[in-house]
Amino acid sequence: MPSTYLSLHYHIVFGTKNREPLIPSSFLESLHAYLGGTIKGVGGSPQGVGGVADHVHILMGLPATLRLADVVRELKKASSVWMGAEKRTAAFAWQNGYAAFSVSATSRTKVQRYICNQAEHHQKISFREELIKMLGAAAITYDERFLD
Repeated sequence: MPSTYLSLHYHIVFGTKNREPLIPSSFLESLHAYLGGTIKGVGGSPQGVGGVADHVHILMGLPATLRLADVVRELKKASSVWMGAEKRTAAFAWQNGYAAFSVSATSRTKVQRYICNQAEHHQKISFREELIKMLGAAAITYDERFLD
């Protein structure tokens, strides 16, 4: 085959430092747009960005030349600096670590809807409960100590 064809899509989730509600509702839309722009800037394809005051969800496509860990590190670093400048405070930070799930082409629309409905979703379930559910569905072993 003379060409390479890929469909590498990831659902990424990461939270604010100590799961504090550090993202004011007035900043959510602009933060999500900034994260999408950062994904484009590193060569990825943002497919959905959403979240609430204490965490974000991102659906993105990446070319084979980009490593997921490098992209997430850049997203967290760039958005932390941007939030500090926009909020005019040094108190904003993301917690260490993240969750990442591969997403099939047939599931992307479902994941996009899920990401768009975060505010409604989190009226019923906490971020911790959501994360445990997602990890369980993906059969990912985790240590309870590192969920907080």
